[in-house]
Amino acid sequence: MPHTPVTDRFLPAVGSLMRSAGEIILSAHDPESPGHLHSKPGTQNFVTDYDIAVQRFLIDGLSAAFPGAGFIGEEKANDASSLGGELCFVIDPIDGTNNFIHNCRMSCISIAAVSRGEVIFGAVYNPYSGKLVHAAKGEGCFEDSRPVRVSDRPMRIAMAVFGPCPYYKDTLSEATFSMAREVFCACADIHRTGSAAIDLCSVATGSCDLFFELILQPWDYAAGKLIVEEAGGIITAADGSPLTLDRPSSVICGTPETYPVLLEIAKKYI
Repeated sequence: MPHTPVTDRFLPAVGSLMRSAGEIILSAHDPESPGHLHSKPGTQNFVTDYDIAVQRFLIDGLSAAFPGAGFIGEEKANDASSLGGELCFVIDPIDGTNNFIHNCRMSCISIAAVSRGEVIFGAVYNPYSGKLVHAAKGEGCFEDSRPVRVSDRPMRIAMAVFGPCPYYKDTLSEATFSMAREVFCACADIHRTGSAAIDLCSVATGSCDLFFELILQPWDYAAGKLIVEEAGGIITAADGSPLTLDRPSSVICGTPETYPVLLEIAKKYI
């Protein structure tokens, strides 16, 4: 991999911490037991003691490696103003918690480094596969050390992946599944993994070609946003506006071939 200043600044420490945190996930025993599983506001919205332990481990490690950095994390109280600082890490300790609870082995750790409101480095690590996808602003996207790019498949043979907004069933399920049906009819096939961060990486690496979910939290997509863009993809809110990190947003992404089709479909459902 060529010398890349932003990557060299972040990847050694962040990659090492993510791999070590992945061992916490892999060591999990009975995460859905009453002693480990807790409910959060929303429908079927859970957190485990392992989410909290992984986040604590990452914040402690990143604080030591990058003194003075701020933090936005899924399992903590947050101050969005820290995003405007010199350096703030946006962390999802276990993206795909329901998968983790059910031992589906499709969960990941997501970390984005934000400087003055802009994501400058993003990494997503799947401890079950051992794959680390990362990108730095202006320096490309890599799976481990291999450069990756989005596909060039046309929509008619594309593979779509989506999230059904499981915490918002009462308000978003009808629009989500109506959109999914239209996308399905326009492409080759559609599926769901249960992890938005993994889905965004699948678009970046070319194994899938488009993704959508009608509401996500910033920690779900902060790293994936840069990963998709540095791989040559396009990612926005469902109306085509830029994604922001200070509040939840709908998310659509795709390749230069699939994104325009997806955007036209998405506009019907927002």
